Amino acid sequence: MSDTQPQDPKGAIARFLAASPDSVGKTIFIAVAVCLVASMIVSAAAVSLRPVQEANKLKDKQVNVLQVAGVYEPGIDVTEAFAAFEPHVLDLATGEFVDDQFDPATFDDLAAASDPDLSVALDSDPAGIGRKAKYRVIYLLRDETGGLNKVILPLHGYGLWSTLYGFIALESNGNDIFGLQFYQHGETPGLGAEVDNPRWKALWNGKKLRDDAGDLQITVAKAQPAAGPDFYVDALAGATLTSVGVDNLVKFWMGDAGYGPFLAKLQAGEF
Repeated sequence: MSDTQPQDPKGAIARFLAASPDSVGKTIFIAVAVCLVASMIVSAAAVSLRPVQEANKLKDKQVNVLQVAGVYEPGIDVTEAFAAFEPHVLDLATGEFVDDQFDPATFDDLAAASDPDLSVALDSDPAGIGRKAKYRVIYLLRDETGGLNKVILPLHGYGLWSTLYGFIALESNGNDIFGLQFYQHGETPGLGAEVDNPRWKALWNGKKLRDDAGDLQITVAKAQPAAGPDFYVDALAGATLTSVGVDNLVKFWMGDAGYGPFLAKLQAGEF
């Protein structure tokens, strides 16, 4: 029979507690314990705050829709004001609503752009987005008589440093621009970030997408195009690449690869 006796666990704990606070074992144990406790606290906070974050994200989106449509005022009930807008899931290829297939209130078109079943890879990609969702959630605003007042279309594309996400508001004829604004981007402060400048955003009001022949002419550039001032938005000073990015993404989404089929139906009076 061996004379070796099993080690008493209590003895090991006692030795650990008796060890110097500067010992390697205690230092490692305390560091691991602190990390575990901190990670649990952070995880719990993230889970508990997620509904609040999602609610704030939704409210911010609603505020941007109201702003680009020109109906936002400080202090208004955002949820109540937003209820005046009709959300619809649009099939970009056909220009038809597919609300019977997807719920406009919950469909995430940006997430759909990463889903192979709900998106397509782009061979020609001037907006620099890689993949395009087959469906987008758009918003219609009607007047008191039920007639169409404005159409709000989401758009996005790459600038200099980041993808810019925003909305463009069109008048009921589907050709006159009421406004354009971005709600998320990472462009250079004081340069590309001037897309947020109210004076630059105001330049979009009253501009036109297409000429009388139906050709897409809207242009963001330093010099006025041959099509004339109705189709021209002055480029951002000192932010050439951001301006080019905005020009590309607006042309992409307003063209045949984007909302073109829908805008054709809109101009034909189908909505």
